[in-house]
Amino acid sequence: MRAESITWGVPERTILRNVSLECPPGTVTGLLGPNGSGKTSLLHVLAGLRRPDAGQVHLGEESLHRLPARDRARRVAVLEQHSVTGLDLQVRQVIELGRIPHRGRWPASRTEGRDAIARAVRLAEVGDLLDRRWQTLSGGERQRVQLARALAQEPEILILDEPTNHLDLGHQIDFLTTVRRLGLTVVAALHDLDLAAAFCDQLVLLQDGAVVAAGAAADVLTPATIQRVYGVQTSVGPHPESGRLHVVWHHRERTAPESDVHSDGSVSHSTFGFTPK
Repeated sequence: MRAESITWGVPERTILRNVSLECPPGTVTGLLGPNGSGKTSLLHVLAGLRRPDAGQVHLGEESLHRLPARDRARRVAVLEQHSVTGLDLQVRQVIELGRIPHRGRWPASRTEGRDAIARAVRLAEVGDLLDRRWQTLSGGERQRVQLARALAQEPEILILDEPTNHLDLGHQIDFLTTVRRLGLTVVAALHDLDLAAAFCDQLVLLQDGAVVAAGAAADVLTPATIQRVYGVQTSVGPHPESGRLHVVWHHRERTAPESDVHSDGSVSHSTFGFTPK
């Protein structure tokens, strides 16, 4: 997947500004940035759910937004941040929804997509949940079921919007470990910088809808860049035991990111005054 000079917005406000990124096959790309930086909007453009005002998204040599909706759904699967339904479905029925893009005009046979569904259930480790009702599941269980539903689509690209947001640390690690093992091209919006560094091949850091830094974790997650974007002072370096990049934030009063300091020296209240306890 490749995005070139993506610009998108709503009336009187530009949300994404000239964003470009390239996701090589089989890699995991992490989208980072503060709340409101444009991560979800960019994911929606990459998934074909929103058409950019300018720029192009390519799947291989094809323009994503010129593909029929059914073709896009066969190639790109999306796992939203909040999965809500008022229907009283069994878990197996939720997972079977992933086969809809592959069904033709005639009713599908009972065996249609059976192998794909079985593989999705195994990869997402939800075999023990199949007979449960969706409404009885915990947040972590719902995320795993939605991953199985997405995998049942047999996509080339997997789009994840803050998939670990409602998971405890153990389930965050389990979920991202599963995603890494899939071998799919993955684009995921994440908040935890340590998890992003540990599980992503490359990172794209957004601020105010524009790319501030992109590349390997060590090149993106520098103290100066984190200070600039998040307004937090940090130390960054390899963990003494794991060797993985580790971000430690300091117990100091938070300063405002550059974008929130006005020309007269005043600071936007939305970002100033946070003092860790």
